[in-house]
Amino acid sequence: MRLFRKVRKKLLNSGKIKSYLVYALGEILLIVIGVLIAWKINNLNELRKNRIVELKIYQSLNEELNANLILLDASIASYNKNVESIQNTIDIIMRDQLGEIDEDDKLEIINVNYHPIQLHSGAINSVNTTNKFEFIEGVLLKDLIAAYPNELDAFENQESKIENIIVSRLQPAIEKHISLIDIISKRELKSNNYQMLSLGSNYTNLLKSREYQNCLVDRLLQTEIQLMNAESLKNKTKTMAFRLGKALGD
Repeated sequence: MRLFRKVRKKLLNSGKIKSYLVYALGEILLIVIGVLIAWKINNLNELRKNRIVELKIYQSLNEELNANLILLDASIASYNKNVESIQNTIDIIMRDQLGEIDEDDKLEIINVNYHPIQLHSGAINSVNTTNKFEFIEGVLLKDLIAAYPNELDAFENQESKIENIIVSRLQPAIEKHISLIDIISKRELKSNNYQMLSLGSNYTNLLKSREYQNCLVDRLLQTEIQLMNAESLKNKTKTMAFRLGKALGD
């Protein structure tokens, strides 16, 4: 800076105004270039830091989505099995109004086979409720991430409907006519006298019960809806996981 001042002073003292102006302009240009270089370096550092944060977000989302895909595959298999089991029970109702009900049919009737599915949502909710969302690149990916919590809520609400049908309506309807001992698996009984212990059960009255039949049909309809929800959510989850994988360079 002292050198610049000496040069400016020398030019002024010499009376070379034009040379002074050219020099002053050059000095200003150098300062501007220096500021721009410093700004560019700082900007590149910020972009690098943002990219690191972005990749960490993608990684956590990708792990969560892949975990959900495993759960959704299991849920789809479970829903299909439940639909088949309920339809088999409806067939029993239709064909065995007056006939004898064998042990396999009894197990089909009393087996509610319900295992609630709890999908992961921590990472996706964290992105949507914090400034992490600003680090996401790509409009489509942002739209998918923003919509995903609503998809999870719809899935969870439908799961709650099925749980309510089973716990609050179907199981009490079964217990009105069936001894609880019949509901316990044979493997869980220490005694081999399973048939002797099973007292007071009336499968025929259970199958004829309108309450039981209505619960059964309602569970079938709600499970079929949830099966469609699970398949749709699986496709959307796969799409998001694929795009995140590409962003991560997989």
